[in-house]
Amino acid sequence: MAEVKRVERPLSPHLSIWHWQIHAITSILTRITGNGLIISALLSVWWLLAAATSDSQFAIANAVVTSWFGDLAFTASAWALWFHYLAGLRHLYFDAGHGLDMKTAEKLSWAVVIGSFVLTILTIFIV
Repeated sequence: MAEVKRVERPLSPHLSIWHWQIHAITSILTRITGNGLIISALLSVWWLLAAATSDSQFAIANAVVTSWFGDLAFTASAWALWFHYLAGLRHLYFDAGHGLDMKTAEKLSWAVVIGSFVLTILTIFIV
């Protein structure tokens, strides 16, 4: 029987040339921020329920919400809200059939990222 000559090929040739693109990052971040907003909503609901329940429960919840952790959580929530909002607007623009070429899609992705940070900083300073 003839001997089979095995050719050594790379297992994943695309991994040597593939790199993260802003489109993929914003898509992943949209999902992460959506889930993060659920967590911040639960923190807000806990604070409100504690306020309606008793003074001792409210003291605990208020200590958490007004601590560095609460400040960090709500600042991150503000960014997540702006990011998710802008990404949703971008998605609606795509659904209308506009901006589907790679150059425009990349610009819109960067606009979502930069815009979310700018709007978060404006929100912090205004509120």
